[in-house]
Amino acid sequence: MNNLRKGFPVLKRYTYLNTAASGFLPEKVFEFRQDHDLDFLISASILKEWQGELLTEVRETVGRFFNCAAHRVALVPNFSYGFNTLLEGFEKPKKALLLKGDYPSINWPVKSRNFDISYAAIDEHLEDNIRQALTENRPDFFAFSIVQYINGVKLSIDFLKELKKEFPDILFVADGTQYLGTEVFDFDSSGIDVVISSTYKWLNAGYGNGFILFNENVEGKIEPKHLGFGSLQGKYKAHEGNFLGKFEPGHQDTLNYGSLAVALKLLDKTGMDKIETQIHKLKEYARQKFAEMDLLEKYVLDRKEHSSIFNLKGEEELFHYLRSRDIITSQRGEGIRVSFHYFNTIEEINELTEAIKHKI
Repeated sequence: MNNLRKGFPVLKRYTYLNTAASGFLPEKVFEFRQDHDLDFLISASILKEWQGELLTEVRETVGRFFNCAAHRVALVPNFSYGFNTLLEGFEKPKKALLLKGDYPSINWPVKSRNFDISYAAIDEHLEDNIRQALTENRPDFFAFSIVQYINGVKLSIDFLKELKKEFPDILFVADGTQYLGTEVFDFDSSGIDVVISSTYKWLNAGYGNGFILFNENVEGKIEPKHLGFGSLQGKYKAHEGNFLGKFEPGHQDTLNYGSLAVALKLLDKTGMDKIETQIHKLKEYARQKFAEMDLLEKYVLDRKEHSSIFNLKGEEELFHYLRSRDIITSQRGEGIRVSFHYFNTIEEINELTEAIKHKI
């Protein structure tokens, strides 16, 4: 277990249970960033002559990691930029399905445009709610988080595969920011048409980089409007009007996208199967402990599958008490959100629960 914690200096300072708010910078990524900017300092444009090769490597690394062909991987600075670009590509008006209370960066951009919107409630009947809403409203697209940011409620990939078979003509657009990096994910077999993700959380790649994974059937259904000189630059963007190029109209930041490639290689070296196993062990142990202490909503306990994000009953006073003990969490919704990544431990969960018992 100690081997999984190597290369993360922040773990020596804090009991860090806050990856759902922000991951941190691994030493390997930090070293890449230092070397990159030193090269830029002393060579300027000469470094940038290699940006095409570097960005191609990043795109192909993302594609291999999530099983998506490189020509269907767009590099974008964050989820919100990618999602808004995607939405501008829809011929409006269109019918959309959202989850009520989903992440604002999903729901707000859809609401700000001329879409006919329906909602499915996030409760103990979430999957049934979604299926019923799709049946009754027949939206053109369904935009959703795979994992909910407030309380960690998770839609299983198996459920999404089944749903896509039932509704093959509806475009499924998923935010993977709170999901990717927590378990093995095979995009091409997932049934999802588009996955967009920032990478500063569970992928520990820092800020300013993200990506979009596209299914083959998306091109032709969406017509993005962004264009620039960057739309033609690179191995997979050979001509004006290229679908991929419309998501990358400007100069791309080799520092930030290079950081993404290093972070993914680190996860690959650690082993996503090992990471998935460790996270599963932690979340099941934590859920049992939290249930014993009556810290969770009942419907969260009743769900068959859940992520490693939990929203615990607790007031602001408890949040500040935990911070005073160097236990890092977030205030979200009406409670205190904790989240466990592969470098966390059973001992840290026990430390958290003991601190809560002491305060309440």
